[in-house]
Amino acid sequence: MRLEQIDLSTWASALPPSGFEVFHLPAALEVLDGHTSATMRLYAAYKGQEPVGLLPVFVEQNALGRAALSPPPSMGVPRLGPLVMPTSPKQRKQESVNGEFVDLLVEELEPEASRSLLRLECPLSYDDPRPFEWADFDVDPTFTYVLDLESTTTDAVKRSFSKDLRREIRSADDAGVTVDVEGPEAAMRVYHDVAARYDQQDESFALPEAYFEDLVEAMDERCRVYVARDPDGDYLSGIVALYSNDTAAFWQGGVRHTYDGVSVNTRLHWEIIADLVEDPPLDSVWGYDLVGANTPRLCRYKAKFGADLVPYYTLETGGLGMSVAKRAYQFVSR
Repeated sequence: MRLEQIDLSTWASALPPSGFEVFHLPAALEVLDGHTSATMRLYAAYKGQEPVGLLPVFVEQNALGRAALSPPPSMGVPRLGPLVMPTSPKQRKQESVNGEFVDLLVEELEPEASRSLLRLECPLSYDDPRPFEWADFDVDPTFTYVLDLESTTTDAVKRSFSKDLRREIRSADDAGVTVDVEGPEAAMRVYHDVAARYDQQDESFALPEAYFEDLVEAMDERCRVYVARDPDGDYLSGIVALYSNDTAAFWQGGVRHTYDGVSVNTRLHWEIIADLVEDPPLDSVWGYDLVGANTPRLCRYKAKFGADLVPYYTLETGGLGMSVAKRAYQFVSR
């Protein structure tokens, strides 16, 4: 196996048909590269001419040290990290490819060097972090909810929801709340709605406006902006959803609003889900990622959708010597 640094065009041809996150797409990576101070490096591992591993990292260096991050912080990217695409279905072959790939990455990025950090928030498809653990990385499992929508109907999906969730959807319809897919102008309305809520809570909204606008434009059909309006057509709330080949992901929005005593956000989520069953932007999309199952208060709501709890992993250079570098680089996204 050999490791090469590649360009975006080669990355696009090496990307597998499934198993990647939406931010692994070349269009998303290009926008990230244009809006971060870090240097984007794209790595591919090859066996012969066949790509068997991919990793995008964003490398930044200053007087305190060097950081290689995937994803970069404060850009609203829930997961990125390594993709492993072994050519054999045999377990031992898959483990061998994963192990060799990790060894090459560790050698290339030198996370064992003084004040050098490698931090990866892995895709859902990366389910074997053991080679990183064996290389003395800290491995932390985290979770999200993914609703499987393959080979089903909207009625069947709704029956899997909690009783109060179904009631909220029905009450929103009875109150005259409508939800439609709208364009870039509506996306910016959602952005400012979220920013205003952060301001009300005396918190900083770190997501750059220009980055948000460029990403929505670049994602094209892989981005849909769902907007809820009252019977007079006034804006109530909105959600920006992004689409990989596998899942739709709740990305931004969902500021808590009510109309006539009815939750608007549940109605928004339902419209996204119903479209995934009946009118997805890509035929291969099979699920809805509610993005996150790690906060008790939010879990109590998200669990009502009847989705599966799915783990993913954060991998980070271990050791006490990293504490100063972590503070300097703000490795945990806000």
